[in-house]
Amino acid sequence: MPVKISVLVSGFAALMLVVQTGATLAEGPGDPTFRVKDDGTVDWYTYSGFRRYNSECIVCHGPNGDGSSFAPVLKDSVKRLSYGDFLGIVASGRRNVTTAQQNVMPAFGDSRNVMCYIDDIYIYLRARSYEKVGEGRPEKHDDRPDTFAKNEAACMGNK
Repeated sequence: MPVKISVLVSGFAALMLVVQTGATLAEGPGDPTFRVKDDGTVDWYTYSGFRRYNSECIVCHGPNGDGSSFAPVLKDSVKRLSYGDFLGIVASGRRNVTTAQQNVMPAFGDSRNVMCYIDDIYIYLRARSYEKVGEGRPEKHDDRPDTFAKNEAACMGNK
């Protein structure tokens, strides 16, 4: 049951992100997306996604979402996957085993370090997929919104 709870919390967080930030929709209703200003300043959620990607995903998927010898290029995957599919794979994991290969994505549904920031990770990868954010740390970013801090504390179990 924890996976379902995590998924529901994250889905609610995605809805709140769109409502609170006025973010435009990526692929479908409720899909969070990035904002990059003309001067290259990224929104807080894209920046947070970069940070979280580099703390949790980089080990398998390589720098900048570019993939590695044993995990796919995530910046390309988010072009094909809906937000819901992405969320489901991260929360529940995936196993693709054939005679030629064995790919296993572990489930992160119980990891607050991933699930509390899943929207941000998705947003960052979408920005990379559309080449709106370059390699490495974004040079400039918006300040952290107060609502982000409150949602983060609630998701992480802090009061």
